[in-house]
Amino acid sequence: MINSTMTKFIFLSLFFTPIVSLLSHTVINTAHASEPSAQLCSAGQVFSKRRLAGGQIDNICEQYAGKVMLIVNTASKCAFTDQYEGLETLYKRYRDQGLVVLGFPSNDFGGQEPGSEKQIRNFCVNTYAIEFPMYEKTKVTGNKADPIYQALIKASGSKPRWNFHKYLVDQQGRVVESYSSMTKPLSGKLTGKIETLLNDKSAKLHKISIDNRSNLDAIF
Repeated sequence: MINSTMTKFIFLSLFFTPIVSLLSHTVINTAHASEPSAQLCSAGQVFSKRRLAGGQIDNICEQYAGKVMLIVNTASKCAFTDQYEGLETLYKRYRDQGLVVLGFPSNDFGGQEPGSEKQIRNFCVNTYAIEFPMYEKTKVTGNKADPIYQALIKASGSKPRWNFHKYLVDQQGRVVESYSSMTKPLSGKLTGKIETLLNDKSAKLHKISIDNRSNLDAIF
């Protein structure tokens, strides 16, 4: 009887210990990845990106200074492609309050964005009526990842593991959260965080300061 009980105890210990260890490791990593602090946009920082199938080039940090940015790597032939609809809804719901969604098509995962930039643009407009800014096809992983994605990964401690990974950047240019593909655009934890940032009074004052500085630059 004792031997039988001891055998069961050993078996259960061997079975559950690795699982508990894995879960603990995951929780620690998740908490670390979502810690606000790391700066994406600092003074003089330049991330120049060309608009999708176009010639306009934007310095992301300058173009969207004082706004909350949701940066997403997208794909047209992915199981998560229908998240385009939620992303556009987010953009329309919060853009007047200071949110901008930025899409970066990428063929890095499963070859699920194989088309030309013109094909991608037409797909986005004709299928999902996308109005939020879309940029050139971009590498988001590996040693050849675009500089903005290298910076996002460094700032958040989290790299994209599939299409529709999301980075949330606050009005001061800090990466405050990173969300996996499984997080839907209209999920409560994402919209709640966006609303918290948009309602931040100190951030609103920061935006006013930026707007006033831009007005002075235009005058002089």
